Amino acid sequence: MTKVAIVYHSGYGHTAALAEAVAAGVKRAGGTPNLLRIENAAQDFGPFLDAVSASDAVIFGAPTYMGDVSVGLRAFFEASSKIWFTQGWKDKLAAGFTVGASFGGNKDHTLMSMIVLSMQHGMIWSGPGVPNAQINRNTDAGGAHPNRIGSALGVVTQADNAAPDVTPPAGDKEFGSLLGERIAKLAAKLKA
Repeated sequence: MTKVAIVYHSGYGHTAALAEAVAAGVKRAGGTPNLLRIENAAQDFGPFLDAVSASDAVIFGAPTYMGDVSVGLRAFFEASSKIWFTQGWKDKLAAGFTVGASFGGNKDHTLMSMIVLSMQHGMIWSGPGVPNAQINRNTDAGGAHPNRIGSALGVVTQADNAAPDVTPPAGDKEFGSLLGERIAKLAAKLKA
């Protein structure tokens, strides 16, 4: 069975809601998700590093704060230098997702931070492979369309100032689920 580590930090619960959707997609593809929530930047990341090492793929997630990944995920990235020295994650499949309050907010920069970390480790990055809403001339009533914001690098979502069970909207959560499904399927192909 394909194992997918989902390493994420969530400040207000919106990124956690998206991580759950990503995990549902992994399960839908027959994979086993391992949700690894970063609680704070000072925690012991040893078990997380081991879990990623034991997985077939990893999906990173973070809110976009000030145009970049949150400090929790950044701390995990820096802790991964122990793995980098041996290139222990080389050829592992990687992907990412982010959520923020605005539609823009430099979320692509957040994904680029995830991509750069993945490239430092020699990993294989995959985008979500979901066309944006404009391809189907979708008017996106109420955030129902996956990839309504139009990101090819990873899953980019937007959450209003409301509880995580309300926002991000259903289409954004489905976008996360589609990413989880794709990564589980691709990881299974790479593993075969």
